[in-house]
Amino acid sequence: MLVLGIETSCDETAAAVVGSGGELLSSVVSTQLELHRPFGGVVPEIASRSHLENVLPVVDQAIQEAGVELSQIQGIGVTYGPGLVGALLVGLQAAKGLSLALNIPFVGVNHLEGHLFASFIPPANPSFPLVGMVVSGGHTSLFLVEAKGKYRRLGKTLDDAAGESFDKVAKMLGLGYPGGPAISKLATQGDPKAHRFPRAMAKRDNLDFSFSGLKTAVMMHLRKNPVQDDNTKQKADICASFQQAVVDVLKIKSIKAVKFTGCRHLVISGGVACNSRLREDLSIACQQEGIECVIPSPEFCTDNAAMIALCGQYYLSNNHLSPFDLNAIANLKLGAG
Repeated sequence: MLVLGIETSCDETAAAVVGSGGELLSSVVSTQLELHRPFGGVVPEIASRSHLENVLPVVDQAIQEAGVELSQIQGIGVTYGPGLVGALLVGLQAAKGLSLALNIPFVGVNHLEGHLFASFIPPANPSFPLVGMVVSGGHTSLFLVEAKGKYRRLGKTLDDAAGESFDKVAKMLGLGYPGGPAISKLATQGDPKAHRFPRAMAKRDNLDFSFSGLKTAVMMHLRKNPVQDDNTKQKADICASFQQAVVDVLKIKSIKAVKFTGCRHLVISGGVACNSRLREDLSIACQQEGIECVIPSPEFCTDNAAMIALCGQYYLSNNHLSPFDLNAIANLKLGAG
């Protein structure tokens, strides 16, 4: 089944086409980063308006790059939650319109499930059961994935998501938005052992996360030790130490989840999975523990439509279709637990 994927959950307008064998034929992402940068974060109204302007051109580009005709598309997968409700509605309505015009089915895809499916973008093909960690600006969760479509949530953040803490600490340091790439870049010049920031809940038996205390610890450090704007080394040490604290917690909890479930496979996705220190440390730790670790390439860790198309293809191929009264759900959950 030739499937078109559409993703508009936040500030990326994306479309992709996957072939009948799951091969990726095209993946187009139009970012709104420059629109939101002056505000230090995503502005929902601006995001929705930008999606309205870009969704159909992005779909057209994805169809062209795939080398197919729109009339050849046999189904559509579209994100319907979680995310910004106005942004979600743009993609959802576009999918419904195309579904009616082409007389083809569509299916709503959970954005979190899409991130898990990113680890199955060819040539990757991890084995079940596995543990999946979704770590981004809005989510930090661990799932037991027994099969495609069968999930149980093992743990989640109790406050800030990991990516959210990156953004907040970057703002404290005057590094701008988005915070993750800025901190990661500056951290390469710093000493990760310069400051001992807390690893909250790392030693507890549960699989939940907490990053608000870490954020507060950085804030208190800055109050006691104000950073000079021209002191790059001081900022770099804070970035490196903060980043290492986040990475350590994500590494400890994800490996603990694998051992707890008895799985031998771990997949990681979401925007924070682009972080080079996390990718390196987790790969080394998994190798030492005999765990197979799959981390998609950075372009498929951040929001994209390839993962939505692949997930949509799975459901459409199994005759799971969505009705036309499907609505956007801003706080959509994934898995029991």
